[in-house]
Amino acid sequence: MKVIEALQNNGFEAVDYIVFAAYIVILVGMGIFLSRNKKGEEKSSTDYFLAGNTLTWWAVGASLIAANISAEQFIGMSGSAFASGIAQAAYELMAAATLIVVGKFLLPLMIEKKIFTIPQFLRERYNWGVGLAFSMLWLFLYVFVNLTSVAWLGALAIQQILGLPTDMIINFGGMEIDQVRMVIIVVLFVIAGLYSIYGGLASVAWTDVMQVTFLVGGGLITAYAALSVIGAEVWGCGALEALGNIYSWCIDQAGDKHFNLVVTRNEELYPVINGVVENGATIQKEDPFFTNPGIVLIFGALWLTNLGYWGFNQYIIQKGLAAKSLSEAKKGMIFAAFLKILIPFIVCIPGVCAFYIMQGDGAALEALRHTLAGGIERSDDAYPFLIRNFTPTFVKGLSFAALAAAVISSLASMFNSTSTLFTMDIYKQFINKNASETRLVNVGRLTSVSALVIALIAVYPLMGGIDQAFQFIQEYSAFVYPGVVVIFGLGLLWKRASGAAAVAAAFGTFLFSILFKFTMPEVPFLIRSGYVFIALVVMFVGISLYSNKAVKADVLDEKTIKTQLFWSRIFYCTAAVSIAIFVLSFFNSTLAIHGVQGAMIFFAAMTATIGFYLRSNALDKVQDPKLVAIDLEIFRTDKAFNIGAAGVIIILTLLYIILW
Repeated sequence: MKVIEALQNNGFEAVDYIVFAAYIVILVGMGIFLSRNKKGEEKSSTDYFLAGNTLTWWAVGASLIAANISAEQFIGMSGSAFASGIAQAAYELMAAATLIVVGKFLLPLMIEKKIFTIPQFLRERYNWGVGLAFSMLWLFLYVFVNLTSVAWLGALAIQQILGLPTDMIINFGGMEIDQVRMVIIVVLFVIAGLYSIYGGLASVAWTDVMQVTFLVGGGLITAYAALSVIGAEVWGCGALEALGNIYSWCIDQAGDKHFNLVVTRNEELYPVINGVVENGATIQKEDPFFTNPGIVLIFGALWLTNLGYWGFNQYIIQKGLAAKSLSEAKKGMIFAAFLKILIPFIVCIPGVCAFYIMQGDGAALEALRHTLAGGIERSDDAYPFLIRNFTPTFVKGLSFAALAAAVISSLASMFNSTSTLFTMDIYKQFINKNASETRLVNVGRLTSVSALVIALIAVYPLMGGIDQAFQFIQEYSAFVYPGVVVIFGLGLLWKRASGAAAVAAAFGTFLFSILFKFTMPEVPFLIRSGYVFIALVVMFVGISLYSNKAVKADVLDEKTIKTQLFWSRIFYCTAAVSIAIFVLSFFNSTLAIHGVQGAMIFFAAMTATIGFYLRSNALDKVQDPKLVAIDLEIFRTDKAFNIGAAGVIIILTLLYIILW
């Protein structure tokens, strides 16, 4: 009865529910129809896991964004923007730049080498142990971090938007479980599973084209609707002017950073960077610098997260590997980069609007607050609060469908990639090497169902009580990505990278991450990730140089040697300049408060590493016996790619100039 009453009094009209129901029916029906078996034919593993290599550039780009954008952006990132501002947009903006790197260098290599899964490359480049370790690692991350967080945030959002009761609690094994939220989580899993488990990647990718339209369009409409209502009620103006007024109010508040892409450290307002809690009560809030440490988000270890996620994450890179050609894959990456730039306007601006509504002053705003249903108890409540209170009839249904699209598409992609990893890298390699194509597809489907069940069991113990889920995802993903970037990056580019070094780095990324987290709790996790990267590079290079399995190196032509030495010197000089700025920052307060120290030490390490492997590749007379030969021709890009990449860089530069 509580649920029915809530559905009748939450501001939604019948047309909103009709819009949402129609979306779900079309989605599932489209997914099953597009992935149906041809008459008289059974799906092969390539059909099921890589969509038969049929994806066009626009399907690749749309599917990448649909898989990426989920409740963690709509709810988690909007919640983080509510708490600390648009600096959260750096995760999206720098991802756009990363997609250019992936499209030009990483994806072509994987397609050229016919890489089916990421662990497959590790087996071929290093040994079976490294491949198995990363298969298990990614499976753990997908099931216990990604699936649980996406489902949790999606359910939280739906519960808040629909105004469903939160007091229907049962005690299970000493754990309090919200019955309504658990039912929503089950429904989300079932909807995503209905078409993705049956149809494989083809279902996921082609439905993503529809879903990305809903989530981008619905997100923009939600932001515009909220600004329109605020503008009309508080200032008697339109949406764009209202955004300008909120911007002016924020910059007038002492220490407020809600409209800064680069957050500076403020020791006067925040003596302790990660907050102070005494006897359960917060006596000082967390410094926004703790989660968004200045220019670290541009030059620092955010690149580890982005390269690891966009370049070596199975459920992301799998969309590029399924492209019908290398050219289509590259164009898809550029298309995705442009879509990525839109995300801050979809998710961060609503979070800042919610912050102004709750914290702003004035009689008109106070009167507006009295008319609103519910409130914002946790940061992640911000986006649902806006949809429920500020979007008109029909638009409310579209916004709701957009959120559902984001959640369902991500869950579907994760189911497919989980099944791909287990089936191709564990089952086929170690359990049944002679499995038929039909058997592989059936095992893939069974794996997806198993992942669904495990995630359902784990979701409450892992996600209950988290305030900013986006930061939870980012921090614990950052345990993995330093090792991923070192192992893959050096494995691809450095001829002396050894299997023993890769194994050590796989274990080291966890050990160093845990060590630094507990010994440096006051240091932002992105800076700690940079320290982990430096430690892993030193360890990896040391072990590789002392490898006793090296063989005589391939002979390089004189031009290649000179080119590599030239660029090696360039990178070494860049590293030297970065170190000089790092040292200078200890004597310059302006540089220090912008996070220059954390950014420059990482940038120096990264550029020095590139300089080192270029010099080593040019001069060393030995190499690892499992070196991957690279044809430099695959890195060539056409005019369309180059123009698109230049456009992305120009837009990013302008945004940082305007919103620095």
